[in-house]
Amino acid sequence: MNSKLMLVTGGLGFIGKHFVKSCLAAGHFVTNVDVVNYAADRLANEEFKTHSNYRHIPQDIANLSHLPESDFLVNFAAESHVDNSIADSRQFCQSNIIGVQRLLELVRAKSSREAPLFVHISTDEVYGDIASGRHTTTDPLRPSNPYSATKAAADMLIIGWARTYGIRYNIVRMTNNYGPCQYHEKLIPKSALRMRRGLPALMHGDGSYMRSWLHVEDSVDAILTIMERGEHNTIYNVHGDIELPNVEVLRRLARIFGIPEDKAFIAVPNRVGQDVRYSLDDSPLRALGWKPKRDFDAELAKIAREDDFKRFL
Repeated sequence: MNSKLMLVTGGLGFIGKHFVKSCLAAGHFVTNVDVVNYAADRLANEEFKTHSNYRHIPQDIANLSHLPESDFLVNFAAESHVDNSIADSRQFCQSNIIGVQRLLELVRAKSSREAPLFVHISTDEVYGDIASGRHTTTDPLRPSNPYSATKAAADMLIIGWARTYGIRYNIVRMTNNYGPCQYHEKLIPKSALRMRRGLPALMHGDGSYMRSWLHVEDSVDAILTIMERGEHNTIYNVHGDIELPNVEVLRRLARIFGIPEDKAFIAVPNRVGQDVRYSLDDSPLRALGWKPKRDFDAELAKIAREDDFKRFL
């Protein structure tokens, strides 16, 4: 793409900051609306501020009163930790539903020539789990917990606003992301940090739950591919090429650290409403020329040995 005006929300979160970094490197102008919550990468923000084509608006999207000029609005802003949503869903409804509704209202207030393409980052969890096969974008949404329910609600708002008001959008539903500098409430960084500290990782149940893993930089490539070559008013799935039970991820981390398996992790009670398996059919995206490039084991070793966990301590 030629240089564009990118309005990014949640650009200090995990996927968002990698997207911002890629956009700045490509010469785009980035306005980042991020309230800077507990999981925000403040060091990334200081690094971004060294770029002349970056600015940060420290505001909650649910209270945003003005939409800066932009060619694309890429919405990463969300509460995303399932356990937190089970404990208290209020902030999830505020950010993931009311926040999206506010963005949609600001977009529809602009003329059709001035309104940005609304690119919304969703999740595979809106479909619920699937024992075998893969979910397609036409499958019904059956979320299993408050987090995924609020994300499904946001997807529905966007589709409704598009039909009623003519808003242009893309919805991007991804499998589990991993990669460098991820906040340590997610499985891989949390487990790696505990092992580095001499503590056992925590495994829900027997660890048999299957997840497909997608490197965050492959995710950014997928989003940019959709923005550049995707069909508007279309939902795209993004699927990683490696599917593993959670216990196998922990075993691979244990081998990297040289920790015996019986000391590397312990079982804890299952999460309420635990999904057994996620899997997505992303053939429409692959037809655009995208596919994952990063090797899971090589990247897992980098995270375990080199990741800068101090960014969040």
